[in-house]
Amino acid sequence: MKEYTILAVISVFLVIILDVKIKTRLLRKGEFWLFLFIIILFKLLVNGYLTGENIVMYNPNFFLGFRIGPIPLEDFLFGFSMVTINIISWECFKIKEGS
Repeated sequence: MKEYTILAVISVFLVIILDVKIKTRLLRKGEFWLFLFIIILFKLLVNGYLTGENIVMYNPNFFLGFRIGPIPLEDFLFGFSMVTINIISWECFKIKEGS
């Protein structure tokens, strides 16, 4: 079973649902996508090096095997989820504080 893939896809859906439920509307902001693009560039450098040099290896039984460069697609999905959940949390606390 492709657990890494399943968990990565679930994490993306949960973050999208959270953004809608909390009404931060983060995914509608151009600034967010620019920020995410910059993060992806650095991810390509760092994660690309780590996976390309076989410092970090993935068991092919747990992910699809589709890669962007040397990086598994699932890493991008989890990266999106981790960054987005943190920004949503930040925005949520800002809304609650009234700033």
